[in-house]
Amino acid sequence: MDSDGTQEARGTHAHPVPRPAGPPEVPAMPPRPPRAPAAPPPPDGSAFLAWLRTPRPDAGPGVWRFGHRPRPAEAPEEIPTRQLLSGALIAFLVGWLIWSLLQNGYLGSWWWVPFDLIVPDAWRGGDSDLGETGTFLVYRGYELLVALAIMVGVARLGRWGEVWRRFVTPRFRRPEVQAADPASQDDPAQWNELRAAGAADAAERLAADARSGFMKDVDHARILRAWQGVRTGRHSLATFSGAVLRDGAAACLHPSGERDLPARVALHDLVTGQVRLGTTVDDARNPYAYRGAGLALGPDLLGTSLLAVGPAGSGKTGAVVRPVAESLCLHALAGRAAVVVVGAAGAGLGPADAYDVVVRIGNQESEYDLDLYGGGNDPDEAAAVLAEGLVGDLADPHPGSDSRRSTTVLAQLLGPFRAVHGRFPSVPELRQLLDGAPGPFAALRQGLQDAGQESLLRELDARERQMGQPGDVGGVLADRVALLDRPAFAGFFDTSGQSRPFTLKALDHPVRVRIDLPQRGHADASRMLARLVLAQFTASVAVREDRSLFACLVLDDATGVVTPEAVRGIQRLRSGNAGVVLTLRTLDDVPRPLRGPLLGATGCRMALSGLTPWDGQDFAEVWGKEWTEARDVTDRQIIAETPAGKALHAVRRVITGKAPTARAVTVRQVERERWSASELAHGVPAGHAVLSLTDVDGEHAPPLLVNLRG
Repeated sequence: MDSDGTQEARGTHAHPVPRPAGPPEVPAMPPRPPRAPAAPPPPDGSAFLAWLRTPRPDAGPGVWRFGHRPRPAEAPEEIPTRQLLSGALIAFLVGWLIWSLLQNGYLGSWWWVPFDLIVPDAWRGGDSDLGETGTFLVYRGYELLVALAIMVGVARLGRWGEVWRRFVTPRFRRPEVQAADPASQDDPAQWNELRAAGAADAAERLAADARSGFMKDVDHARILRAWQGVRTGRHSLATFSGAVLRDGAAACLHPSGERDLPARVALHDLVTGQVRLGTTVDDARNPYAYRGAGLALGPDLLGTSLLAVGPAGSGKTGAVVRPVAESLCLHALAGRAAVVVVGAAGAGLGPADAYDVVVRIGNQESEYDLDLYGGGNDPDEAAAVLAEGLVGDLADPHPGSDSRRSTTVLAQLLGPFRAVHGRFPSVPELRQLLDGAPGPFAALRQGLQDAGQESLLRELDARERQMGQPGDVGGVLADRVALLDRPAFAGFFDTSGQSRPFTLKALDHPVRVRIDLPQRGHADASRMLARLVLAQFTASVAVREDRSLFACLVLDDATGVVTPEAVRGIQRLRSGNAGVVLTLRTLDDVPRPLRGPLLGATGCRMALSGLTPWDGQDFAEVWGKEWTEARDVTDRQIIAETPAGKALHAVRRVITGKAPTARAVTVRQVERERWSASELAHGVPAGHAVLSLTDVDGEHAPPLLVNLRG
């Protein structure tokens, strides 16, 4: 099949898959007019400018950088609250006692010696030149100085300053976010980089649209992406400037004509490319720099792939998959990413209007079809991908195994069939060939003989000799293909040009795709199709020409999808600027030999609440151990040797009910698991998850306890 997912076959008019957004130098298709806004634009762009100018300081992997206030890497030594308050109160009482003793003369009059040495004799007494009032003020002023000196001393002793900073100042402090100065050269709303490159008119038009409220965050990201194409030489400056002067904030539109999604369920920051998932809990097990900070994901983290494991209802779809898919769709509208979201029909992966292509397998009203062969022309490549989808789960789960026998069997049939018919076989035709039906085999042989394809005739002869022999996988392949040869799929997987197939070869463009699998009643077929999509994805992104476009596959339920070849494919994605998001109810859905390699192949690992202890053990092993400080406290009974001591201990025992003891504290460094299997199974509250992160540059964050509802 020659289609790359852009041909119209059911209708009479071409309706191509969206092409990349960019300056219309050589447009792939005329964009559709943008969706009419639900409400008129705001009268000014103050909200957008405030968002754009909000600082986004550098932070560790996963920190929500929008308005983030960095914290030290380690927690400052903090006195316990009870000790701090009691010390402050005791210091105050001591100061009051000292002042009272001085005032009442119990400590003598020595503290008046500095007064006698400094103050002239003429200022003392009621008949002085200052008068009675002046003399009173002189004496009281000295007493005030002494009182202040005592107060300063006890304030230092009682740490009153620390009490003020911890308990008083936070009640009056307002959150301060220092935005960029509009008059500075670093103001992003002025587009100074365009001005420096000689596109001052375009920069002024964009700045005016930002001030007037016609620019959105997607517009800003999309135009920056187009400007990146100018800097790399893919587009000319004149073409870019002309598009901006003509269309302003609507320049370089995504081919769908959309400038935003119909609705958003999560917080997004397209300047950093992040989507906020929750808040890192202020817990002693989290690094101090992360406590209380927002937790976010972006292409820099998704490029190492994400695996989320948790039971049904733990929040995998609603709190992880849906926000991530929404973020990638926004990136696609900005021309930065291509996303394929795969899940069961009705799984809540976003409205159909948020996608360019929606493939509803098993639904006869589906506008798009799925190409089983990946849109390629090479029979060997198509056979390898199809074999992985059909019987990849039946291969030896050892990471070093493969499914070459199945690939060979399919190649022996696909090559001859394409040589005769100019296309790959449909599902019923492939099933007949795998079953060894005499009629199709004879017709295929005759066609090869007429075409003089001697080498392909030898392939067909080899297939005939292998049929029926022990160990032949043709029957297994035929049984798997039979799962797709059902009445529910009669209008799908067509190769004769009568349908509108989508192929993952279209990932060279910023396309948004959702594939609905018919899990109800066709669970085995759904798992098989999910494996096929994953195999096609890993094969397609490896041969992309433009790898500046981030490609991501979001698989809502990866049960039965993880195979040895899939693990190898995931390991190769990072170098191709691509990643996958996989969710599992339990690691038991993955063969035991593949669990370690799968956790090692994904850079981001998430364990949600409700995990089983044996799943927690796998996470605990992959997260490893760390050195920590352990305190051993022992109480030793004190033995009195004198009669007075024995009497005192007896009185103390009567009052407290316990024997007098002495406490000994031993501090030592020990190596312990970051998160034990028991803690993961029983110590993660509902709505929370433990998440470790690794970005594409290799920087990583340790396992973090995250509140997904915060």
